[in-house]
Amino acid sequence: MKKTQVTSYKSQVRINPKSELTIALPKGRILKEAVALFKKIGIDCSDVMEDSRKLIFENKKSRIRFMVIRSQDVPTYVEYGAADAGIAGKDVLLEQERDIYEPLDLGVGICRMVVAEPRELGKKDNPRHWTHIRVATKYPNITLKHFMNKGIQVEIIKLYGSIELAPLLGLSERIVDLVQTGETLKRNGLVEVEEIMKVTSKLICNRASLKTKPDRIKEIVDSLKKAI
Repeated sequence: MKKTQVTSYKSQVRINPKSELTIALPKGRILKEAVALFKKIGIDCSDVMEDSRKLIFENKKSRIRFMVIRSQDVPTYVEYGAADAGIAGKDVLLEQERDIYEPLDLGVGICRMVVAEPRELGKKDNPRHWTHIRVATKYPNITLKHFMNKGIQVEIIKLYGSIELAPLLGLSERIVDLVQTGETLKRNGLVEVEEIMKVTSKLICNRASLKTKPDRIKEIVDSLKKAI
């Protein structure tokens, strides 16, 4: 198996001409950090940052195709082999529980998953006394497990965006959502009650690709490991 070459601070991936890789990248906040990581290991995928309707980008030199898709879809494409590898947040992976391999935590897309509620409710509320609550979230599975482990009955309302609106309009008492700085919560009159977990993004791989393209995938994993 070829060893990864390291030049100064960069580890350059040596390409096996016989195998091509397809890597799924998530749209949104993680994309820029992902592009920077690949640049560190000598793979240029900066074209994915262009403002266009194009979804597939090819680096012929590296023999890698990059696809840019919704973050929630990355594990699906990887699990079913439409992509050999991808980058996905811990939140998405735990919510979906796909049959994929997770070789590396990339340490990007850092944020936290928290429970939040309106500031006025928070002044008189004590989470230790919760027995039955209603929560709006994009993460029903994670939310259910979290409160079940605490012995709290929870009614979950699944939303796909603008989660902060739910308690403001009386749809739910509380929310479970991702935060980076907490500024969005403050602007909407919400306060953090508890942290469920810290979230980072991981490199994920299709299990069949690990067997059919082991050298290529190992080169990518080893190079990224040295770059982070």
